[in-house]
Amino acid sequence: MSLQYQAEAHITPYIPHKKTSMNLWLSLNKALTLYPEREALVDGTRRFTYRQFGERVASLLQFLRAAGLKKGSVAAISCPNTAEFMEIYYACGVEGIILVPLNYRLAAEELREILNDADAELIFFHWQFADCAAEILPHCSQLRHLVMIGDTGTKKFASHPNLQAHEYEPLCQTKGARFDNVPYLSADDLAHLYYTSGTTGRPKGVMLSHGNVMFNALGAISELGLCDADTWIHAAPLFHLADAWATFAITWVGGKHVFLSQFQSKDTLQKISEEKVTVTVLVPTMLNAMVNDPDVGQFKYDSLRLLITGGSPIAPEVVKRVMRTFGCEYVQLYGMTETSPFLTVSCPKAEHKNWDEDKQVEIRAKTGRPYIGAEVKVVHPDGAEVTNNGKEVGEIIARGPTITRGYWKQPEATAQAIKDGWIHTGDLAVVDEHGYINIVDRKKDMIISGGENVYSTEVEYALHEHPGVHECAVFGIPDERWGEAVHAVVVRKPGNDALSEEDLIAFVKERLAKYKAPRSIEFMSELPKTGSGKIYKKEMREKYWTGRVKQVN
Repeated sequence: MSLQYQAEAHITPYIPHKKTSMNLWLSLNKALTLYPEREALVDGTRRFTYRQFGERVASLLQFLRAAGLKKGSVAAISCPNTAEFMEIYYACGVEGIILVPLNYRLAAEELREILNDADAELIFFHWQFADCAAEILPHCSQLRHLVMIGDTGTKKFASHPNLQAHEYEPLCQTKGARFDNVPYLSADDLAHLYYTSGTTGRPKGVMLSHGNVMFNALGAISELGLCDADTWIHAAPLFHLADAWATFAITWVGGKHVFLSQFQSKDTLQKISEEKVTVTVLVPTMLNAMVNDPDVGQFKYDSLRLLITGGSPIAPEVVKRVMRTFGCEYVQLYGMTETSPFLTVSCPKAEHKNWDEDKQVEIRAKTGRPYIGAEVKVVHPDGAEVTNNGKEVGEIIARGPTITRGYWKQPEATAQAIKDGWIHTGDLAVVDEHGYINIVDRKKDMIISGGENVYSTEVEYALHEHPGVHECAVFGIPDERWGEAVHAVVVRKPGNDALSEEDLIAFVKERLAKYKAPRSIEFMSELPKTGSGKIYKKEMREKYWTGRVKQVN
């Protein structure tokens, strides 16, 4: 089918509605107005200014309208980190089309379930996943359009009834496409559905509104000092909010976006050097791989001013190595998909900046103090807040303008997670005398051994202090005497094959109470990871608990 539409030869300025609101168009419009000839996107050999980027987004938006999608319609995308991913984020966002970013590492059956649950009418598939698309599409009767990105061969999908296949690139090249009749979107209008992986039952679609997403981006601009001089590399996956938030924040300030389709430590180091990247976010496993890469010394990082991690706690020893290796500041951000995603940031206060290196690292490695706009508490089961002594453990709860309204079509799950306006994170933490929160474990990952609580992160931090440890994971396994025993899975650094179980257990006992030390250690060449790059403890833990009625002992 050929979709025809009229377009004029320029991007018209935004004419405000009588009402204004916090929506995605605000960030794009500012970049197009103030920085039209500035380089905006770098993807391999392709480079686009903001004017060119805007023309492509406007063209794609015209296609979406011609395809019958409108405010409230649902579209999905399965794609690596590419310029197209960002174009789709904005084309859908400007029109009020709800976008579902898919974790392309999921199995076809999981993706099918998500697409059907979301009632997606259109899907963008990258050519690398054409076989997966062919497997899924016959079982998604509500889908009306397939758009293939890249070298596609869309003819193979021509036989699907009621499904129209399109090649992506021609849709972005309508001469003179412009933004016309931009709809009014309120802060409460839905922007995205981010689905959980579905490993523990039915997948849940986290509903994020335009207000959620944009308030988080505005907070990041303030907290991290983002500006038009910044260049951001998208190395963490764009289907995950750990990186996707920067799509909007960096655009809002007129910064430059650099895309890596897949994370590889050397490729990331090289691209940071070549493109003079100033700031980015990575999950700790990625940053750990970079700082331990044998080629880390081959490149210059003088442009870097800030490296950020999010997604899971990081060991202070890794933070220290990062700051020394790259000669830049480090900050940890904490949150969850349901919070758009940030709740805390580990930026030191002014009073901390004269501290010695070890004490500054201690602050930067903590989960952090509350993020702008987030009200965050650590509470006991009765709701009373813990004492700020770094010892009392409670659950992190939060409320504020970045908190999801709930899970798509799942009111029961929403009610379980959000109580009286407060989202319950399931993360256990302490609060120090300076008001900085520090996660000690997930509720489900806390180990109870011989009646004593053992927090896995504490043991992992101790293991990371050993120079022969590359990465590790700690969790509880069944033990008939102690209930649960502390077990560690460790990846050795190259050249440390002689490092033994006994060596590491003794090493931890020198740093922690003996009952906290692992009773057993398993060595692996690589730890399993989730789609976002986080260490996947559940997979490693499951084999020890298979066949048991309870997953605790």
